[in-house]
Amino acid sequence: MTFSVEQAILLFSILLISGVLTAKFSSRLGLPSLVLFVVVGMVLNRYIYFDNAKLTQLFGTIALIVILFDGGLNTKWKNMRKVIAPSATLATIGVLITTFTIGFFAKYILGLSWLEGLLFGAIVGSTDAAAVFAALGEKNIRSKLTATLEAESGSNDPMAIFLTVSFIQLIQVPEASVMNMILNFFWQMGIGLVFGLIFGKITVWAINKINLDSSGLYPVFSVAFAVLTFAVTSFVHASGLLAVYVMAILVGNSDLTYRYSIVRFNEGFAWMMQILMFILLGLLSFPTQLIKIAWQGLLLSFLLMIVARPLGVFISMIFSKYDLKEKILISWAGLRGAVPIVLATYPMIAGIENSELLFNVVFFVVFTSALLQGATISPLANYLGLTEGTKTAVPHSLELISIGKTNNEMMGLTVEEGAPIANKMLKDIELPYDSLITAIIRKDKLIFPKGDTSILSEDVLYVLVAKTQREQVKRLFQSEQSQEVS
Repeated sequence: MTFSVEQAILLFSILLISGVLTAKFSSRLGLPSLVLFVVVGMVLNRYIYFDNAKLTQLFGTIALIVILFDGGLNTKWKNMRKVIAPSATLATIGVLITTFTIGFFAKYILGLSWLEGLLFGAIVGSTDAAAVFAALGEKNIRSKLTATLEAESGSNDPMAIFLTVSFIQLIQVPEASVMNMILNFFWQMGIGLVFGLIFGKITVWAINKINLDSSGLYPVFSVAFAVLTFAVTSFVHASGLLAVYVMAILVGNSDLTYRYSIVRFNEGFAWMMQILMFILLGLLSFPTQLIKIAWQGLLLSFLLMIVARPLGVFISMIFSKYDLKEKILISWAGLRGAVPIVLATYPMIAGIENSELLFNVVFFVVFTSALLQGATISPLANYLGLTEGTKTAVPHSLELISIGKTNNEMMGLTVEEGAPIANKMLKDIELPYDSLITAIIRKDKLIFPKGDTSILSEDVLYVLVAKTQREQVKRLFQSEQSQEVS
């Protein structure tokens, strides 16, 4: 079915509106929004025929860049640095064990060859950043566990891509060198990490030094650097997705001009990509084909959730300082999403014999993961006693366009417990010269600052400050521990 330009644009608008409305009503229905996105796609499937694997892979790769960039921007380094080791083992050894376990089951349940079974395992072996970030975004799960899951999902895509490409190569060229593949893996990881750090530094420098005519160009500038990071890293045959995630973490934990405009823009952009990716999964899924392998797909989905994933978690984290309950939650929170959808197009483009069968089974894996795991993460965390307090929202910034070309900016800062200004009256606080506290947000109330106003922990203060004095002002709001970390 071919579309005119006007029809294609109309379809695109319908997809976006359907996705946003689905996200709006998903909480009322008690279902994860990702599930409803797939349902929307399957409904549209009745009226729109779409089966372009190359276009899906191209769009999916762009979507993953945006989603990983957004995830990295919102990752707090001080939380992540504590969980680097367990996250790294989950992203490598954990994915490898999961891949071989579910690949073993796939061989016998689907009647595949060993390499085809392992190929399926590689496609569904990693957790998905989009699904995990969406599922954990509003949950009050312990920060240690949230950081572990987010770091794992952001960094395990390269392992899944490497395994997928390697098994396809072995299927097509059985005499291919396994040793060369292993060396290639270390090259991809190492260079991806290095390029991510380099481009992260370049991005921060460029955003802070350039003086753009419109504040709306800064978010576009940041996304352009994310795409550039992926492109250049991939050009030297290294992991572009790992580079993007590392670059985004560095950017997100640095002082930026129009920081919150950049963060909010990318949050919306990532949501749009996520909506379209899951609707696309629904469009690519044909009910007549799904019915034929329904029991196999559901069985493999459950085996992945209750056998393969837990096995990968418990073995890879055997020496980590996580108790049984924490490992159970990490096992259950390994959601699948956009990554398996993209990886499932690789065998189709390569012309692998059972590629359509693999894609249809991936549908069941992604759908059941979003439906069952996505909906039960929070109740399971509550049952296991792994929640903490109330999840605090990231404070918004007051964007003043008129000061965009000056040497001043408005900063939104949270007063940490034990900070130098905590529990002091405003008149007793010594701010840098030409700095001014303009507003105080205490819980859900706005307080106008006066000389006898007391500053309390967890207050959000908006401060007009010279750009050269940002670090000095930030230290007034940080505890001694935070100052040592930074």
